[in-house]
Amino acid sequence: MGGKRVRIHTNFQPKKCCKRSFVGDDVDDRISQLPDDILVDILSRLSLNEAGRASVLSSRWTNLWKHTPSLNFDVGQTVLDKLYGQRELFKREKRKYVKWVNSVTRSHKSLTLKEFKIRFALDKSARKAITRWLEFAFSRQVESLELDIKNDRHTSTDYRFPNELLIASKLQPPSDSVCIDHTRMLVDFKSLKELSFRSVQVSDAAIDFFLYNCPLLEKLIVHHSEKLLKLEICGSSLKLKHLEIVYCFGLKSLKVSAPSLTSLRVTSLDGLLLENVPMLVDVSVNCNDDSISIHHLFSLLSCCVSQLQTLCLDLTRRNFRQKVNELYGLPKMPKLKKLVIVYCARGYENLIRLASFIRASPDLVEFVLKVDLLLYWYMLFAYIH
Repeated sequence: MGGKRVRIHTNFQPKKCCKRSFVGDDVDDRISQLPDDILVDILSRLSLNEAGRASVLSSRWTNLWKHTPSLNFDVGQTVLDKLYGQRELFKREKRKYVKWVNSVTRSHKSLTLKEFKIRFALDKSARKAITRWLEFAFSRQVESLELDIKNDRHTSTDYRFPNELLIASKLQPPSDSVCIDHTRMLVDFKSLKELSFRSVQVSDAAIDFFLYNCPLLEKLIVHHSEKLLKLEICGSSLKLKHLEIVYCFGLKSLKVSAPSLTSLRVTSLDGLLLENVPMLVDVSVNCNDDSISIHHLFSLLSCCVSQLQTLCLDLTRRNFRQKVNELYGLPKMPKLKKLVIVYCARGYENLIRLASFIRASPDLVEFVLKVDLLLYWYMLFAYIH
């Protein structure tokens, strides 16, 4: 899997900085006497706002934050929750957020990036800005890229990952039917190790591109993408260790053959096929589709069930009352150490039936039962009435 090259706008090509200090040679404390690379490393451990505030300590620190290798624009869930239902406030904060990211990316001077993270509920008005941010990150040979543009309480933008970022000629419009020419790339993606898209409409072709051109890719996460249809995560040379394909409701089939994969999370069992996953020990799966039996789930995991060490099952919407014997005769999981079950017992159910999972795990060390309280009270109310 050789890395190829992709064209990035020249405005985003960083200028090399000198090996001496980024600012003047004035020294007024012992910390400021440290070499620039050590000071930058210190600043990289702070948030962007904290690193910016540190620039007022002395003129020696004024521009150091511009060379930090990590740009994390995650405002946090608390901030997003406060914006819920506040339409005008949300619009103002969104404009401030876009302005903030634009300002930092224009000023930033590091030649490479270890991390680039966007997390804010952005709508269609920010599409051009988002694409510019992606261009910026790719031009810095980013190692970890996360684009999360939806809060569950806000309407998400239908932002489609621009395939034209991955093809040499922009004369070809990005679409699912366009095959990306891997031989004509102008900027390589060899440094990319972690890639996460949440509420981004990304196509099968784009995922295939990243798998083909990112030989170091170890983590791939895709949440809430309706453009994924038939996905194949296959390759004997893949370094992929962690895979999440979650709430991609248009997905018809998912084939996984990755010898280094250790962790898998999926929310759809439709068309799931696992092959050559000798290292897979951690699986999380949503089993809420009553049309798919628990025994069928274990048949899908047959190639790895005997080696699993952690298993998380979301059973919140299953109706075991209609399938009394469904949990009998489960296959043994001899190496399972941790079992997590997310469940919502109806008023008529006895949780003792879940003991079948425990009996199938003779070496179990930890059992965690998570109860969906909101769903529980809703169902209890429906049952009573």
